[in-house]
Amino acid sequence: MKRPPWLNKRIDFEKCHELKALLRGLRLNTICEEASCPNISECFSRGVATFLILGDICTRNCRFCGVKKGRPRKIDPKEPERVAEATLRLNLRHVVITSVTRDDIRDGGAEIFVKTIFYIRNKVKNITIEVLIPDFKGNRKAIEKVIEARPDIVGHNIETVPRLYPYVRQANYLRSLNILKTIKRLNSKIYTKSGLMLGLGEKEEEVLEVFRALREVNCDFLSIGQYLPPSLRHFPVKEYIHPDRFDYYKKMALEFGFTHVESGPYVRSSYLADRYLDKIKI
Repeated sequence: MKRPPWLNKRIDFEKCHELKALLRGLRLNTICEEASCPNISECFSRGVATFLILGDICTRNCRFCGVKKGRPRKIDPKEPERVAEATLRLNLRHVVITSVTRDDIRDGGAEIFVKTIFYIRNKVKNITIEVLIPDFKGNRKAIEKVIEARPDIVGHNIETVPRLYPYVRQANYLRSLNILKTIKRLNSKIYTKSGLMLGLGEKEEEVLEVFRALREVNCDFLSIGQYLPPSLRHFPVKEYIHPDRFDYYKKMALEFGFTHVESGPYVRSSYLADRYLDKIKI
């Protein structure tokens, strides 16, 4: 399927060089690189990256995702300190940390999230921290660990409508909703966030139903973007959604009661992440 003219963003690798050098020096991964994000040169040129902790190999095989799958390496206990150092060097005022899914670890890697938050808080003053967590197989104690570390935003992406889960995502829709619900019950002051991809074959009524379900669990923030397959081996795109349609979905999501919504073809869950809290402060 040929891409439409509104999907013509090009990656400028020259703009990525300086930040990539810093990351390589500190032996850090980013979801920007591992998931082949189309916004990478835009964000890297601004000195912004979303850190990928717990290695770069995922234990799950979701058909939409470009991250490597297989048997992960051992946890690096020094990784949280290096993420904090990178955050300091980049002079970030808002940092986003996500991870691969580690079903091979009892707590899914929750303790490493906690340590990363701790080291950033101790090294960088006046910073807001956002974590984008996996489902931890529904392990409540793992979620509690992360919440006790008091990040400002906890995100967990719903990704697509429930009908498409068996074809696209190696996860459970109701479990993901329950994770967002649990976060709010544990600490109502923490903002919750989720992300949705369009173009996988979903129907409008299904998208609106996901909006409703997310608001029922008091999800505050939402990102909506176009699914772009990382390769020919991944789940094929079924439709390119027109920018006007993204505007419509943003309008509808706000009517459902989300505090802030980013919606557009190139929107990703961590894209312009600092805007969400800025909207709260206005």
